[in-house]
Amino acid sequence: MATDQVVLLISRFALGAIATFLAILVWSRTRDAAWMLIVVGIVAHYGEVVLSALQTLGVVRFDMVVIGGVALFPLILANLPTVFFILGFFVMVVRKSP
Repeated sequence: MATDQVVLLISRFALGAIATFLAILVWSRTRDAAWMLIVVGIVAHYGEVVLSALQTLGVVRFDMVVIGGVALFPLILANLPTVFFILGFFVMVVRKSP
């Protein structure tokens, strides 16, 4: 593994851990649906970072299900946090509209 990949991996782990820790603190202090979805998105993002690191290191493989030449599991993992962010912002917009 190249040095730049190691630095990128360590920075993603460190910043993701901080964001996840703070998100869990927010989770424990709020019951707002929009914020809960944002928190779940952050936690899902950190899970994606961990699983993609495991795949990069060769510990796990996620290419068992391939559709149209694209591995399904990495595609879902990469986009799942964004889906939760979209849902959270959608809840905020719907709730705040007149």
